[in-house]
Amino acid sequence: MIKLNKPAPNFGGVQAFLKGSAEFVKIGLADYSGKWLVFFFYPRDFTFICPTELKGFAKMKDDFKKLNCEILACSTDSEWSHKNWFERDLPMVDYPVLADTTQKIARDYDVLNEDDGSAERGTFIIDPEGILRYALISAGSVGRSVKETLRVLEALQTGDNCPVEWEPGAQTLGKA
Repeated sequence: MIKLNKPAPNFGGVQAFLKGSAEFVKIGLADYSGKWLVFFFYPRDFTFICPTELKGFAKMKDDFKKLNCEILACSTDSEWSHKNWFERDLPMVDYPVLADTTQKIARDYDVLNEDDGSAERGTFIIDPEGILRYALISAGSVGRSVKETLRVLEALQTGDNCPVEWEPGAQTLGKA
């Protein structure tokens, strides 16, 4: 079970598709040590809502990068499925996409749909020390807001208590 403000569930050596790589790459959580990480799960390749989210994160990748934050996607589809779909339909996505074919990562992050083996829509923000700071799991029929994910990251990075609808540059409520 995942717990906020505790170490994020670890994983290592997982096959991933990464645009421009001649071969598949192996990625682990430790590869992001010292950086913030937005780690998100999506249900399936070759679907309808998922590409809108994947494109949304790609479009805002530089905004996350400016905040010392990397983006990592994951589904339970294979790296071969990712390669086929991303090269054909999502050439703008240039962040890694994990192939959680064993479903272990999805299970560890409490997003595995046991009925069909897919992942639910889960969004996690992990701090540079590997601590889970934010978790959101939503119905597969509703796409997430990349802008809201960026806003939450910025709020977490203040280290302060941030009120409802807080935006960067607005007054915080002081130290958390």
